[in-house]
Amino acid sequence: MPTYNSVTSAIFGPVLGLFGDLSSFVDIMLWSVLGGIVALLVYKWVSNQKGIEKAKNDIKVHLLEIRLFQDDLLGVIAATGKILGKNALYIGHNILPMLVMFVPMMTILFQLEAHYALAPVEPGSTHVVTMTLDPEHTDLTAADVTLETPAGITLDAPPVPAGEEIAWRLTVDEPGDHVLRIRVGDEVFEKGIAAGGEARKVPYLRTKTWEGYLYPGEAALASDAPVKEIRLKYPDREIPWLPDGEGGILLSFFVLSIGAGLALKGVFGVTL
Repeated sequence: MPTYNSVTSAIFGPVLGLFGDLSSFVDIMLWSVLGGIVALLVYKWVSNQKGIEKAKNDIKVHLLEIRLFQDDLLGVIAATGKILGKNALYIGHNILPMLVMFVPMMTILFQLEAHYALAPVEPGSTHVVTMTLDPEHTDLTAADVTLETPAGITLDAPPVPAGEEIAWRLTVDEPGDHVLRIRVGDEVFEKGIAAGGEARKVPYLRTKTWEGYLYPGEAALASDAPVKEIRLKYPDREIPWLPDGEGGILLSFFVLSIGAGLALKGVFGVTL
């Protein structure tokens, strides 16, 4: 995961945000359409195009058979069985390209989410940072954990432990990219806080779980770390003419990429 996130962030970091204030809208539109084109190319190169076309044609033939011989019960049952068989074959032809397509499509989506879904917290606001200890490290408790805040961040209340989770309430006093230091036993773990200023990629989550792929805004934790995750919630970022936040980008990406794929399949000569 650390290698995947660092490589994909190095690729997308320089190319996202080139359009100034309109970057969020333009990049989501542009990369969603490119995602649809990538999906088409994967289908063209990886799938059995002749097999897909034949399965679709056979399904049409058997549907016509049902329509023409609808008074023949046994014939209708037989044709229905053939349709189900051809449909299973059609799905089988689509499994491999869908698996291959998953990687580039999700990479684009994860990077768009990381750059445009969330906005920095506002100076003067209060937030809760939560840290979850790895349950496999049974020798650690909340008493082994301390938080060090930098200038510009104030600890608002004592830590609140709840099982393996510890929560701190913080006030962000000044804008900037701050770094918390959390000491767990003999190890120190950092957690970024993006406050104020221009919209940018924000560090929402540090984790060693699969969720790290979804949030490449911060380095993943080592697999043997005693900490499972450190999380700080951010407000949704407003996107011109598109729905806001993570759900808005997810919806926009799939609607635009699927629409682009359907609209351009004839141009690329792809049978879906």
